[in-house]
Amino acid sequence: MTARLTDLATFAVLAFVGFRLIGGVRASLASRGRAQVVSIVSGISWRHIWPVPIVLTLVISVAALLMQVPGLDWGWWSALGGQGNPVFGSNEATSGTVWSWIIPAAFMLLLLPALPLFAYAEEMMFRRGAEHWSANKRAAKVVEFGLVHALIGIPIGTALALGVGGAYFMLVYLRAYRKLPVAAMATLESTRAHAVYNAVIVSVVGLVIVLAAMQ
Repeated sequence: MTARLTDLATFAVLAFVGFRLIGGVRASLASRGRAQVVSIVSGISWRHIWPVPIVLTLVISVAALLMQVPGLDWGWWSALGGQGNPVFGSNEATSGTVWSWIIPAAFMLLLLPALPLFAYAEEMMFRRGAEHWSANKRAAKVVEFGLVHALIGIPIGTALALGVGGAYFMLVYLRAYRKLPVAAMATLESTRAHAVYNAVIVSVVGLVIVLAAMQ
């Protein structure tokens, strides 16, 4: 009975995530969303790309350490048998079936068009206005950025480690603002760094799924 309830909860989560991803795709295809995506993507350059492997290495290293702390390895998605981030759709309930790669593949195809908009939304929430914040408030926002990911099921230790990425995006925002003191432009700059960062993660996960499907 417990296993059945867990499976039902898992599929409810997957259905909700799929619904949100479809909403993101629709937003990215609408005229306003499409213009926003073009504005973000067209400004991406090498300066947004080269730091990503370094940042990801730091995030993974910090996560590996924090996950050794009792309690920080818990996340509600993993408690349901999920793996990683619910947005990738990997779960023990589908393990060994064709759905174990079809659902993650479908989710990532839906995620890619909306990645810039999702990144922009988070930058608006956690970075915009940082030029007026104290050092303590900036640090708090970095921690909040990481912990908010625990709400979507990522283990607490991993969520805290994502704050390293948040600190990087904060530096990008503040550096851009110093060059041109316009909050909207600084937000676009940190969004580009964030979007590239997310795209690399999705690409790596996608490669893992393809390799697993080939086995």
